Amino acid sequence: MPQTSAYGCWPSPLSAHDVAAASLRLGDVCVDGTDIYWTEGRASENGRCAIVRWRDGTTHDVIAAPFSARTTVHEYGGGAIACRDGIVYFTDSAKGQVFRVDGNGGEPTPITPASKDQRFADFVVDSTHNRLVAVGEDHSGAVVVNRIVAISLEDGGVTTLVSGSDFYASPRLDPNARRLAWIAWNFPQMPWDGTELWCADVATDGSLDTPQRIAGGTNESVVQPHWSSGAELYCVSDTGGWWNVCRAGTEGLINVAPMAMECASPPWNFGLSTYALTADRSLALCAAGNGLWRLRKVDADSGDIHDVNVTFTDMGSHVHFAGDRLLIDGGSPAEPKGLHLVDLTTGAVETIWRSATSPLDATWISTPESITFPTPDGAFAHAFLYRPRNPNVSAPQDEPPPLFVRVHGGPTSATSTSLNLNVQYWTTRGFAVCDVNYGGSTSYGRAYRERLRGMTGCVDVDDCVAAAQYLAQRGDVDPNRMAISGGSAGGYVVLCALVFSRNIFAAGTSYYGVTDVETLARDTHKFESRYYDSLIGPYDTHASLYHNRSPIHFVSRIRTPLLILQGCDDPVVPLSQAEALVEALRASDVPHEYVTYEGEQHGFRIAANISHALETELAFYTRVMGLMPVTI
Repeated sequence: MPQTSAYGCWPSPLSAHDVAAASLRLGDVCVDGTDIYWTEGRASENGRCAIVRWRDGTTHDVIAAPFSARTTVHEYGGGAIACRDGIVYFTDSAKGQVFRVDGNGGEPTPITPASKDQRFADFVVDSTHNRLVAVGEDHSGAVVVNRIVAISLEDGGVTTLVSGSDFYASPRLDPNARRLAWIAWNFPQMPWDGTELWCADVATDGSLDTPQRIAGGTNESVVQPHWSSGAELYCVSDTGGWWNVCRAGTEGLINVAPMAMECASPPWNFGLSTYALTADRSLALCAAGNGLWRLRKVDADSGDIHDVNVTFTDMGSHVHFAGDRLLIDGGSPAEPKGLHLVDLTTGAVETIWRSATSPLDATWISTPESITFPTPDGAFAHAFLYRPRNPNVSAPQDEPPPLFVRVHGGPTSATSTSLNLNVQYWTTRGFAVCDVNYGGSTSYGRAYRERLRGMTGCVDVDDCVAAAQYLAQRGDVDPNRMAISGGSAGGYVVLCALVFSRNIFAAGTSYYGVTDVETLARDTHKFESRYYDSLIGPYDTHASLYHNRSPIHFVSRIRTPLLILQGCDDPVVPLSQAEALVEALRASDVPHEYVTYEGEQHGFRIAANISHALETELAFYTRVMGLMPVTI
């Protein structure tokens, strides 16, 4: 019989080391015939991004240490590799230059000189003109300049193809290398607010002629342009309130598969692809509704839609055809995210890579329950609830478990329903976990995303507080033992919740959280430098709101113990913000702990640090909530 033990004190077979060591970060994916390449961030190698090739059931590393295939264009990167005819092109994070390497492995050969000022991402191989087309980001001047460039494969020379807009993404050549499509947008828009789809003819010498805006504007987000084998241009547009796949026609965009579902995710990174085109004018796409994803096949002419029965509920960042099978990234509550080949005719699935190796069998795994709850502004918000689960332990009768509210970053992002060992770390110890898709999150349509417009620090905070109160009122959790934790924008929500919601939570943890939106709006990197125009308002006319929604100015109100975890080399939320917060906490005599990590940027990538942060967080809650000490 299971032993009886208080919630939060259960012995778990899942250690913080297991969580850190088992996880790999899937970065970029590209396909060369039936060969599949991807990058994986390895915490066990201090976050190095290896390139891996899969061929006929076997894998091997294409590059060895110290090479690391990662770019920092827009700081968040993505699109660091491209492949064609057995050659892989990549940008190295340490040297800041572009290399080529044989897909069989070997010593990479530099194409461009090493540079800390020139960054490149989102590569397209243009064999006709012996070059790479890419997004370039120039940091050599006082102002960062973004453009679309051509990189010669002969001498590494860089030529500007498109310039003038503040941002660019997704340069895509048609199959004949005769037309180039791309995405552009300008301040203060973010790419999920308003973008433009452009197209131009490619001249014989490789220059561009007669560029034309095809679609988009300040109130329409157009993303992911792709060309069919017949040189028809497709994209994803949210002009109807949902990101749907469209085909460019003579009279504008034609929605080829209308549905009240999201067929894209917010492009924080380059190289995302949620759909792929076949030769017979059909397409395979991933579509999200209410936080859950489905794989669908669409006839692009008739609009007929058929679901492909797969077990995955979380997918859609990397969708490509590899031969006659579809490559997708996918995970489910029972299995972590992975790369899978799907036969669209039979539904057969072959898994070629997993992001984590779980030491847990099914009896230990807590699966998500979708909940919808009322919010203070009269709307409804969404979350996934994971209940405590441990086959070796039962809790005392009538004792509700402590709650761990998990706040995702972004804030334009969403929670994942893939098996997450970080979540299971808490549930196997007797915590309930509530993973909140607060207003502003994706996969619920543009209107839900725009609940956060002008209301950051309010709607997101209120929704997370409402989720905790809803579960407490239902009796699912102990209202006196609720913690809230989040990173980046999620860390900001944590700090706001402790400042403005007083004693709702017993403890809070901020991972590299924003403390001062005034400072962030003035001093952050280019990509997000006008983000708060939409989240709060233009700074020059809304300065008082920036002050009022910056937790740093109201630290004295905090009565809840707070844990701050911060990377020392963070370019997005600099160390100075955390230092200012800690100084204010000390001055106000607020109970807190503060831990910094050398070598970490925005998001921890080093296994030892990931493990230490998780252990520190558990020990913090154990002390604050008066739980019995457990062996970590």
